[in-house]
Amino acid sequence: MNPSGLKLLSIVSLLLLPTPHLSAQNPIQTTEHQVRKVHNEVSSANPRVPFHADWPSLSHYRTPDWFRDAKFGIFLHWGVYSVPAFGNEWYSRNMYVPGDPAYQHHITTYGPQDKFGYKDFIPLFTAPNFDPTAWVDLFAKAGARYIVPVGEHCDGFAMYNSDITPWNAVRMGPHRDIVGELAAATRARGLRFGVSSHTAEHWWWYGLGRTFPSDVRNMTPETASLYGPAEPRNLPGPNNTTDDTKEPNPDHLEQWLAPNQSFMDNWLARTTEIVDKYHPDFMYLDWWISQPAFQSSLQQFAAYFYDRSSEHNQQPVLAYKVESMPANAGTLDIERGKLDNLRLLPWQTDTSISIHSWGYVEHDQYRTAKSLIHQLVDAVSKNGNLLLNVGPKADGTIPEEARAVLLQIGEWLHINGEAIYNSRPFLVYGEGPTIAPRNSTEMNHDIEEFTPRDIRYTTSKTGATLYATTLGWPTGGGLILHTLYSNNPYLPHPICKVSLMGTQQNIPFHQQPDGLHLTLPANSPASLPKDLAYVFVIPTTCTK
Repeated sequence: MNPSGLKLLSIVSLLLLPTPHLSAQNPIQTTEHQVRKVHNEVSSANPRVPFHADWPSLSHYRTPDWFRDAKFGIFLHWGVYSVPAFGNEWYSRNMYVPGDPAYQHHITTYGPQDKFGYKDFIPLFTAPNFDPTAWVDLFAKAGARYIVPVGEHCDGFAMYNSDITPWNAVRMGPHRDIVGELAAATRARGLRFGVSSHTAEHWWWYGLGRTFPSDVRNMTPETASLYGPAEPRNLPGPNNTTDDTKEPNPDHLEQWLAPNQSFMDNWLARTTEIVDKYHPDFMYLDWWISQPAFQSSLQQFAAYFYDRSSEHNQQPVLAYKVESMPANAGTLDIERGKLDNLRLLPWQTDTSISIHSWGYVEHDQYRTAKSLIHQLVDAVSKNGNLLLNVGPKADGTIPEEARAVLLQIGEWLHINGEAIYNSRPFLVYGEGPTIAPRNSTEMNHDIEEFTPRDIRYTTSKTGATLYATTLGWPTGGGLILHTLYSNNPYLPHPICKVSLMGTQQNIPFHQQPDGLHLTLPANSPASLPKDLAYVFVIPTTCTK
């Protein structure tokens, strides 16, 4: 981000700054008050609320139409971890993991962890170029219909005006309510607003900082509210073979030391505080809520979020990962992955425009607009949405590589959005040679290349129009849509017209027992974005 000389100058300047005074509030008392409030609100003895803190009550939830219509949102990973801009957004943990590249990078660049810890990046996170209106303008041009910043990452630094933790962006760093300003700018554009909470993982996030000289091991009562509880990830004991230096596997819950009630109360208070302060349309909870210890608090949060939203005439979406909730109690999210087939319930995939990190890091690589448009089309055909992450730089600017890709996506959606927004899946999601592995979450599947023979189908809400999107322009002057064969029981009438979206061009066709045969020019029309995806519009009913 900066030449080494500028980094050294910044560090020297930082060391001259006074340590923030944090004793002006009582987080413990505030936490207890908030938890009591939630308990009273969602108890089964309270007849005035529609949802209570149990799965049978929460099973009455339905994903709202605004989310099903929106299809495309922007995720934002931005925080103190964007200052070192090294490795990935796990820098705050990895700098305390001996053997990790971030550990040695930190010592070489900033000094040992007992002299310069993660807390010491906060005064450098001033964000002078943060302009929420300009951000939202860009995301709207990209075609996004909802915007979801990370309210608090696993590092424990809140990007909003918290009464529960003093380590927040209003009290220090940028001295601005980042979440609040983004909420106002988003709603001013008529878009939906959400917040993501990754606080669950904070239980063990700084645990390895206790194993060597560092400011985590030497934490004070003030820094404990940032670094604590810093519990070990694996269970103690001589027979334990879990390697705490490796990235956790959420599928192996036996490797975790379960959080205690004090931590769960803190998690519930911090998460519901976001609901009370910002009234989000959408909440996203990161994967560690799959821990059994979270089940009671998770039910309380879901009921509180749904009930509070109802009071404000909102239709909320609560996204969860790795089957942390029953399927009909929230909205499933699959990180960096796909489904292999159409899902009857709405769902979402989230991925990042940058390949190696969700937050901004130097020398990252970026996805192409083509690969992301294909992923959006694939998800929508299977009843899903795409939440696309952007990692702004520490100063508040959007990387140019990300900006260029976003504008290309927006150009494509401006022409072809009719097949995406407000659409519903067809009875068959598509056809073609590329099939995602079932519930795939591996990064190589996330950027898997489709071919022009991969077709994805969507329909208008009324079902009067069918959209067939080919993921590339077919060579050879023709294309067969095998799903749309003659006498197809999924179609009420024989096909009478095919046109290419974004042009006035009708496409010659004939419907045969093996499919709908389209006669195409050798090259795609020059008026359309080249080599991305092309939508054929097919009325399902015809007038004479």
